[in-house]
Amino acid sequence: MGRRRGFFAELEHQRIQQQKQAARFQRENDRLAAQARRAKERQIREADRADKQAAREAAAEYLRLRQAETDALNEQLTGRVRELDGILIASLARSVRVPFASLRQTPSIKPFQPGKLAAPLAPPAWEDYAPPAPKSLQRLFKKTQLEREQLDAAARFESAQAQYAVAERDRLDQLQRARAAYEAKAARQRLDASAANAKVDEFERAYLARSPEAINDYFELMLESRDLPAGLPADVEVAFQADNGRLLVVMELPGVDVIPPEVEHRYVRTKDEIVPKARPARDIAQRYTNLVAQLVLCTIRDIYEVAAPDLIAEVAISAHVATRNRATGRPERPCLVSVLTTREQFSDLVLVDLDPVQCLRHLNALISPHPHDLEAVRPVFDPDLSKYKFVTEHDAAVGLDSRTVLVDMPPTEFEHLVRQLFEAMGMKSWVTQASRDDGVDGVAFNEDPIMGGVCVIQAKRYKNIVPADAVRALAGVMGQKKASRGVLVTTSWYGKATIDFADDHGRIQLIDGQQLKYMLKEHLGLDVVIGELNRRRQSS
Repeated sequence: MGRRRGFFAELEHQRIQQQKQAARFQRENDRLAAQARRAKERQIREADRADKQAAREAAAEYLRLRQAETDALNEQLTGRVRELDGILIASLARSVRVPFASLRQTPSIKPFQPGKLAAPLAPPAWEDYAPPAPKSLQRLFKKTQLEREQLDAAARFESAQAQYAVAERDRLDQLQRARAAYEAKAARQRLDASAANAKVDEFERAYLARSPEAINDYFELMLESRDLPAGLPADVEVAFQADNGRLLVVMELPGVDVIPPEVEHRYVRTKDEIVPKARPARDIAQRYTNLVAQLVLCTIRDIYEVAAPDLIAEVAISAHVATRNRATGRPERPCLVSVLTTREQFSDLVLVDLDPVQCLRHLNALISPHPHDLEAVRPVFDPDLSKYKFVTEHDAAVGLDSRTVLVDMPPTEFEHLVRQLFEAMGMKSWVTQASRDDGVDGVAFNEDPIMGGVCVIQAKRYKNIVPADAVRALAGVMGQKKASRGVLVTTSWYGKATIDFADDHGRIQLIDGQQLKYMLKEHLGLDVVIGELNRRRQSS
């Protein structure tokens, strides 16, 4: 029994040891599994952190790129505004002179390149046709066959020589034809260049001889080839008046949309959008007015910089913009600036330190009170330059020195001036009566049998906008005088309400300061200045 118990005890011991070993093995497996699990979890966490970091970096990079895109748009916008604001200053650093030598042509004739035709063909070689040298026994027993082979080879060689001669003659013929075509083309190019250069020489001789037509062509070429910022039209038309050394220029202006409508760009992260901030309307208006003034002054400066002092003494410019009438849809070209200035007046200007708009006013230019609204002024000369190019004695605008200032005239003198104007236009029996607003009420009679009759003419020597009450008062006077027509003349301008009333009335004509200036010049030959007006926006 004791031995059995020892045996079973041993078995139990072994079982217990096996269990312990299995437990240790299981614990080791559990430990390794836990370790692997922790490593996997750590790997997942690290990968997650890496993904999040990569996502953050990608988001940051995207934001950086979007901000860089925004900054680039703002830099481009700033550069464009700076370019438009600095046109006048930039023009001082460049020369716009067009040397006649630069108009000459030099024909670009490349050397003759015959290609494969230049290389002679390789002649046939007898070695390529001769039969193999016979062996001694062949010479003895196959003499007839060898002779036949020799004759055959000689015949083939002779045929190859004949073909070679034909091919070589054909190559030489092609080479000769190619050379002849090259020489003919080169001759045409030289002839065309010579003819063009002869025209340039004739152009230069005519310009130096002060031919008006050549001067017109030269200054149109010069002004249209100027290096202006993108989007600015270069079209001009000129007419030279030799009798008074005056160059008339009709130039094209850009539209208001040339001014960038945005003042800056801003990136809105929440919307992921680059949002433009609109430029204030007042800023657009000021910048456009400044741009128009700069372009006019640049044109005057460029002409005087190129022209000899004894050639062009005066420059008259009429600056227009192409647009469409919003009411009718028809194309229009309102004049926004019209000016005539002498070389002496312009030479006194310090262009780097002046305000372009104030400078034009200093030069007594006619400037639209609201260029951004395309409000037109009457040009100092007819924009149709065709008449000036054939009738050089036509004088559309005389010198502007020592001129009468309308708003500074005493009331009586202004009364006489208006009377003289309408008498020159055909009015008769002029009678005036005192007015309470420093103007005149004139009752005149037009003797025209169709359009004639009594006409009430009222003058307003104003510096501000004419109030709507003035045109209503004129309508009342017309009723009292039983007048067929009424004319309201002012040194200033009219508001929309006044214009609308006159249009609705149908028998009232409004003449503003710019029109009065033009009519005095047209009918009395008087070159006057309107004077300083209160240009602030006013309504009536």
